[in-house]
Amino acid sequence: MRLTVCGGHPDTPSSLGAVPERAAVPNGTMYWLMKSEPAECSIDDVAHAPKSAVPWVGVRNFQARNFMRDAMRVGDGVLFYHSSCAEPGVAGLAEVARLAYPDATQFDAASPYFDARSDPANPRWLNVDVKLVRKTRLLPLAELRAAPELSTMQVLRRGNRLSITPVTPDEWAAALRRLGG
Repeated sequence: MRLTVCGGHPDTPSSLGAVPERAAVPNGTMYWLMKSEPAECSIDDVAHAPKSAVPWVGVRNFQARNFMRDAMRVGDGVLFYHSSCAEPGVAGLAEVARLAYPDATQFDAASPYFDARSDPANPRWLNVDVKLVRKTRLLPLAELRAAPELSTMQVLRRGNRLSITPVTPDEWAAALRRLGG
């Protein structure tokens, strides 16, 4: 198990709409759904990590990288989503704990996320740190799809494979209600 790799599967391009301006969001907090394969980093791994925080490394999609670099702020809410597993879904709540900084795995030739084209003087790939807020019951993909109030979530769009997607305040509130608080 590698605790340093969260959210690390390769992403494919997607056609997401623009992320709302932070000033237009009530209380200035933005929300995100961040996918991680539990075999690489699960909600339990985060719970057992020092300070219950992990670097979200291995993202290799420019749009997801730009979300981390340009839009994420410390304290933003995260739906921690388990993907590529027997039952995908939201497994817990987290928050952004550190602003974007260079992803060290891009320079590690032994890492599956190594990028020979990345220059240490001008890194291509970034990551944020994510801190556990609480583990929840699993909110499975099937339940997300069946909930009318969650039907607009980016993760439910056909062909979406981004490991990081924005979540609207209404979607966040609806997910919290379904998670029991």
